[in-house]
Amino acid sequence: MTEAVIRLGVFVLILLLMLAAEAIWPRRKRSQDVLIRWPGNFGAAMLGTVLIRLLLPASAMGVALATQESGLGLLNLVEIPVPVTIFCAIVLMDLAIYVQHRVFHTVPALWRLHRMHHTDLDIDASTGLRFHPFELLLSMLIKLAVIVIIGAPALAVLIFEVLLNASSVFNHSNLRLHTAVDRVLRRFIVTPDMHRVHHSVIKRETNSNYGFFLPWWDRLFGTYIAQPELGHENMNIGLDDYRDSENARLDRMLINPFL
Repeated sequence: MTEAVIRLGVFVLILLLMLAAEAIWPRRKRSQDVLIRWPGNFGAAMLGTVLIRLLLPASAMGVALATQESGLGLLNLVEIPVPVTIFCAIVLMDLAIYVQHRVFHTVPALWRLHRMHHTDLDIDASTGLRFHPFELLLSMLIKLAVIVIIGAPALAVLIFEVLLNASSVFNHSNLRLHTAVDRVLRRFIVTPDMHRVHHSVIKRETNSNYGFFLPWWDRLFGTYIAQPELGHENMNIGLDDYRDSENARLDRMLINPFL
């Protein structure tokens, strides 16, 4: 079974589970019909996948294998057990995602690409797919560079890719978790309630909770906010400047960075 099949299989399974779970146990009442939002969200993901396939001949796994064979990268400079190397690589790659996310919120040109993700007026599992194709392409280039720098083993890259895709769908889902379950889970992974704060229209909250899989970085670097000021049911999702429902259309999403 190839790496692409494994990744796609796990991703589709988690996506279907989250879409079903959030329909049964919703955290918030939707403000827009899914027939308005989902075509654009899923369409953006498909376009991004095609763009990466067309412009980047090397996959993350391919780069990891080449790096491993050449002995490049920080983790290849030290003799440590393979399980420890894999764990360290996953943690370092997750840290890189956290740093990248903060940078995309800080640098104006990068924010123009990333803000499309934040123009969704609701947040559910499909929001985890709503990234501009150019942002996905740039993110992949950054990921490839990180793999080479740290010398991530191919198995670590495969595990991380699966975790990243699955966690993006999970932590964007509109799933209601029991308060006690959420409190325990968010010590180890980013939960929907934790990440939802990041999609608040309140700027202080938008600039918080950047983590995608591991929740530790926000606490470590002082960007953690436990709960939204207005509560999860009453908070406004999105950006103040983009309240028009037409921003859910795929064509408007694609031109958003250039407006």
